Amino acid sequence: MASAPDASLADLTLDELRPALAPAIADAAIFDGWNETALEAAALQEGVDPDVAKLAFPGGAMDMIAAWIESVDAEMAAALPPETLAGLKIRERIRSLVQARLDAAAGREEALRRALAIMAMPQNAPRAARLGWSSADAMWRLAGDTATDYNHFTKRAILASIYAATLLVFVDDDSEDKADTRAFLDRRIDGVMRFEKAKAQFLRPSEQRFSVSRFLGRLRYPSS
Repeated sequence: MASAPDASLADLTLDELRPALAPAIADAAIFDGWNETALEAAALQEGVDPDVAKLAFPGGAMDMIAAWIESVDAEMAAALPPETLAGLKIRERIRSLVQARLDAAAGREEALRRALAIMAMPQNAPRAARLGWSSADAMWRLAGDTATDYNHFTKRAILASIYAATLLVFVDDDSEDKADTRAFLDRRIDGVMRFEKAKAQFLRPSEQRFSVSRFLGRLRYPSS
């Protein structure tokens, strides 16, 4: 028998209900997939009228997955507020933010696997790309990024790629405490940091970069 509606959820608007109900849908999706069966199970578990819950997700599976991602964004922000990240180096901020998202998905690997398969469908790829970009943007903003030039876009594109690749490792990782995923993430972030350092060197003003011709010219014509 269904439980009485939970006042804390029954009073929410549909926009508020989506991320509030999404974690329970993810739990149900482990067994049922991202479908109406999982949605109804989650609604009954949380004391929400299933018909109201259906109204909150008119787009079906992708709406449910997007709401789960939104709930993960909120959980990440709550776990790592700016004052917590302030004392960390940028690579540690990014690593901690990605790890917070993985922690939020821990125990729901099968739901994540199913979600990734749905997002990879051609008809869902554009929205999936926007969701990945939004997650990367949320992480960079929490990390304190204020870039407004082309770096704003390249940073988010690179982080979205790292995050997507890490999720694929995460869902199949049977190592203790997801050690293989952590190692993979660290390698990818280190690679990006090396690239960023090299790029910064390349983009320095020409007078600050090492020049072979200038060096040889000084050897030939030393300054007095």
